[in-house]
Amino acid sequence: MYARVARWEGVDAETLEQTAAGIRDDAESGPPEGVPAKEFLLLSDAANGRTMAIALFETEDDYRQGDETLNSMSPPGGGMGQRVGVDQYKVEVHAHA
Repeated sequence: MYARVARWEGVDAETLEQTAAGIRDDAESGPPEGVPAKEFLLLSDAANGRTMAIALFETEDDYRQGDETLNSMSPPGGGMGQRVGVDQYKVEVHAHA
């Protein structure tokens, strides 16, 4: 399994809440076309203006396709700050409580 981790800084708390609500609504119908992610997490630190989006992919090919699609999309604008990085990780352990 592979993880795509995108990070933003300079996030406005109110805009983050609105954006997260929109993502929650959209997630009910599954990931965007061209993003074969199996799981998605949006982590926030509103007090420090930071957020992190983590998408999990079964295979490296799925990761590449999802990364290409997500990179072609316009990042959220306005109060979502500046995207400061996108990194790839191999998931070594994926445990559920």
